Amino acid sequence: MPLPIINSIASWFLKQRIHQIELFLKYPNEVQEELLMNLIRLSENTIIGKQYDFDSMKSYNTFQERIPISNYEDLEPLIERTRKGEQHVFWNEPIKWFAKSSGTTNAKSKFIPVSNSALEDCHYKGSKDLLCLYLNNNENSQLFTGKSLRLGGSKQLYEDNNSFFGDLSAILIDNMPFWAEFSSTPSNKTSLMSEWETKLLAIVNETKIENVTSFAGVPSWMMVLLNKILEETGKSNLFDIWPNLEVYFHGGVSFDPYRDQYKKILPKQDFKYYEIYNASEGFFAIQDLNNSSDLLLMLDYGIFYEFIPMDAFGTPNEKIVRLAEVEINKNYAIVITTNSGLWRYLIGDTVRFTSLNPYRIRVTGRTKHHINVFGEELMVENTDMAIAKTCKVTNSEVKDYTVAPIFMKDKEKGSHEWIIEFRKKPDNVAFFAKTLDENIQSLNSDYEAKRYNNMTLNQLTINIARENLFYDWLKNQDKLGGQHKIPRLSNKRDYLEELLSL
Repeated sequence: MPLPIINSIASWFLKQRIHQIELFLKYPNEVQEELLMNLIRLSENTIIGKQYDFDSMKSYNTFQERIPISNYEDLEPLIERTRKGEQHVFWNEPIKWFAKSSGTTNAKSKFIPVSNSALEDCHYKGSKDLLCLYLNNNENSQLFTGKSLRLGGSKQLYEDNNSFFGDLSAILIDNMPFWAEFSSTPSNKTSLMSEWETKLLAIVNETKIENVTSFAGVPSWMMVLLNKILEETGKSNLFDIWPNLEVYFHGGVSFDPYRDQYKKILPKQDFKYYEIYNASEGFFAIQDLNNSSDLLLMLDYGIFYEFIPMDAFGTPNEKIVRLAEVEINKNYAIVITTNSGLWRYLIGDTVRFTSLNPYRIRVTGRTKHHINVFGEELMVENTDMAIAKTCKVTNSEVKDYTVAPIFMKDKEKGSHEWIIEFRKKPDNVAFFAKTLDENIQSLNSDYEAKRYNNMTLNQLTINIARENLFYDWLKNQDKLGGQHKIPRLSNKRDYLEELLSL
């Protein structure tokens, strides 16, 4: 069958979903309430269901009163029982897949349960909806006349007690229908290679000869791959290799610090960027408009959402609100209840709502990755945006960074200490530091108040990292590859001190 016909059929099929999306756009809170009750009914006969008497649970208020907020450490004993073969512990269907994740905070691995329902009705549904929304906004797309270059994690799957664990991307690839590989590159075999540096070269060799129309992956690691492809082919931009490229689907870290770097190697005004927000625990939100930074919260993926306002997070005044109660432009920690049996689970991400009709969000950081030592409430969203603005003014490019506090000592005031690895160093580092400091003040009024006349905080200081410092740090921790991220902000100095010692 000719490729244009395949493209038309695939586009028509994917766009049929738009009518279901319109339903939860029209009745968002009703869809969420019904979803919660369905999750409860399905789990009545599980160990969790019996513990909290799901059988008599008829409303959100009862759900909120009976079930406490939990983190991974709270759920780990139940997850371990399931990993060893016991079923119907926290979900009503057998679970044999576990997404192994250590994130950026703990050396200890987490094993996030992934049910068949979550695979089909959340992760795969989210991937299809991403294409649906993109195609709905771009009628002339020729996406399916070529292949999608995917860059996932670098860990293979392992079997233990008749259960399987590995990076989420490895689980998704392993469960994909056979025909899905024909529209993707590199091959499944290469995608699942565990050794990152060998895998990188294998991906370059496989993909440079394909007709790639899109690519998908974390911006930081994708940039490593794309620069390697340009280096190997001797080309100056990606359209010289793949003339039919039309969109980059990205997520995992903020795109702001990398946007201008991508525009240099993708020099076309009409090239599209589409952001997603997903994790091992679920697929949460998708950019639903061209040229937007806002993500539509997807409400029918088997995930019930609650939110904790960050201004009271971790305090005696902490409160939990449901979707109908959120406010615009306020930072919240996300709490999820899912069709993999995570009940009122604090995933560690923070978001703010940019729209309430429909519900659109931006990811602002992590509950553990912000700095509030001096009352400055600095979020990753602030620093990412400040870096992007500063790079434009100083004609520089940042590859990676991390920030930690310099604590007050004797009569010395506090400040923030940065380590920045530049792809293109500014001519004047002192001017870069001053501009960065001013940009953060313009984006964060709490930081600005603490910086006023150096009242509480002195101006930030910058350490220029040697080349590949962050790469070597990740390599030392066996964290090379598509799913691992640099911790941007911390209330402690652990990460920064480790990096300074390398």
